[in-house]
Amino acid sequence: MLVEEVMKTEVISLKADETIETALKLLNDHHIRHIPIVDEHNHVIGIVSDRDVRDASPSVFQVEQDKEALQNKLESIMSSPVITAHPLDFVEEIASIFYEHEIACVPVTKANKLVGIITEKDMLYTMIQLTGVTVQSSQIEIKVIDKPGILPEVTAVLGKRKTNITSVLIYPYQPDSTYKVLVFRLQTMNPMPVIEDLKRAGYDVLWPNMPGMEQ
Repeated sequence: MLVEEVMKTEVISLKADETIETALKLLNDHHIRHIPIVDEHNHVIGIVSDRDVRDASPSVFQVEQDKEALQNKLESIMSSPVITAHPLDFVEEIASIFYEHEIACVPVTKANKLVGIITEKDMLYTMIQLTGVTVQSSQIEIKVIDKPGILPEVTAVLGKRKTNITSVLIYPYQPDSTYKVLVFRLQTMNPMPVIEDLKRAGYDVLWPNMPGMEQ
């Protein structure tokens, strides 16, 4: 899945010489948490979060004259440089950027110009979609030897029942690196016939692991 498929294209941005007060109003009015800061060519030069604005805003207990802090320019509080993504980047790669850099928002640029934005909430929802949990289905986890061609071998067994596969995930089997775990979500509420087929074919079904299902 590409970033352009999940990014928001209606992006609210500001210039570096605009005020903290302006940013505060936009954050509150539009219920957003980040505002990219751009130059006259729409190049991203910084980013401001709701936390940046909150930290720079005077306390409600301060006297009125101290509220002139709201007139400070955004360049005084913006974070720079900014990590950006391209519309044709893979979502999975951008997810790793969110994790590694502990950020909550990535502006999307094309030809160095701001064209979109993707937030951690967008990313989480996308990851949920990729796992297939939004579709009524059953999950099966299978331990298999880590070798080329193992995935089509297993899907061939699943295909005998003509059950629709809504998602496939693969992750390492931690106790032994010579194995990996295949996680299938199947569009059926009764996975037992498929599980029986897998067991007859010699595969180790880790989940569901219910009484009476031991090999």
